[in-house]
Amino acid sequence: MRKQYSLSSFSFFILFLHCTNTFAQSPVAAPAQAPAAVVAQPPAATPTQAAAPHGITNVTKILEKAGHFTIFIRLLRSTQEENHLFSALNDSSSGLTIFAPTDSAFSELKSGTLNTLSDGDKSELVKFHVVPTFLSTSQFQTVSNPLGTWAGTGSRLPLNVTSYPNSVNITTGLTNTSLSGTVYTDSQLAIYKIEKVLLPKDIFASNAPAPAPVQAPVREKPTKAVPAANVESPVAPVDISSSVTFMQNSVIGSVGIVLAAAMFAL
Repeated sequence: MRKQYSLSSFSFFILFLHCTNTFAQSPVAAPAQAPAAVVAQPPAATPTQAAAPHGITNVTKILEKAGHFTIFIRLLRSTQEENHLFSALNDSSSGLTIFAPTDSAFSELKSGTLNTLSDGDKSELVKFHVVPTFLSTSQFQTVSNPLGTWAGTGSRLPLNVTSYPNSVNITTGLTNTSLSGTVYTDSQLAIYKIEKVLLPKDIFASNAPAPAPVQAPVREKPTKAVPAANVESPVAPVDISSSVTFMQNSVIGSVGIVLAAAMFAL
């Protein structure tokens, strides 16, 4: 009996140790699941970071926040160039540079100028203010002129930039202005404030009808003055001939008197 009891006790002791090891291992497995939950969190943060650039590169929102660009924003939206900018900034690796005219710049234009433009001209005017590459202020020193814009290139669309130590000058042949500040800049987008609207020759240059009226009166005046002098000149010979005839008659009369007096003396 004692042997059987000892074997039973020993078996029970072995079973107790086995159960103890089993329960002792189960808490160790639980911490192994905790790191899995921690590892799963970083991917959730990725969409939030990816959405940030979409908000940053919204040009109209940047201009709205800066203020004083109401008319330029209105043109961006009415010409649908706002969407074009958004797509280009998120699809292109070369970036963009925008010269943004202030409201005071548009107020310097002749009244009703924008209303006289067609939809195509308004779109071209906006595109003329966009350079399809990112340009920092230091890069204006080495840029090649004329700059190409979204509106195109050529003699009718010149855009030249000259960099000085403390300023950057922009000319179009019709507009001469300088950068008056930086609205926004990063590695992809640069927006610079300008105080005059960049007018392309393709839309605003005159077709030279003005010189014709100036030349017309110049040609008419000499042709009227010359005949007037020629008409008066023949009058002088008529008066001179009559005077000569009168003098001849006087001389002949005097000679006759002298001859008569001589004969009377004889």
